[in-house]
Amino acid sequence: MAAKIKKGDKVVVLAGRDKGRSGEVASVDPRARRAIVQGVNLVRRHTRQTAQTQGGIISKEASIDLSNLAIADPTTGKPTRVGFKILDDGRKVRIAKLSGDLIDG
Repeated sequence: MAAKIKKGDKVVVLAGRDKGRSGEVASVDPRARRAIVQGVNLVRRHTRQTAQTQGGIISKEASIDLSNLAIADPTTGKPTRVGFKILDDGRKVRIAKLSGDLIDG
């Protein structure tokens, strides 16, 4: 099955404590159906000092379930569903259901 959310997409969070916030997808784990979004779902980790890193309390992004994310429409920025369309040259591309615009150029 083709991926509806990919690395580099602009997404909007639909549920949870960060509902309504948006960001760029940093990574996707399709097997676990989870994604990491920059600046969203921040957790604080207590880390020990090592030779490479400073110790202390560090904020980092935790993964979010893909069902709680929606692609941001390219024109309005509002959350939209994703559809697929085959172009005349044979390429399969993603389109935004809200506006009908192409998501991948």
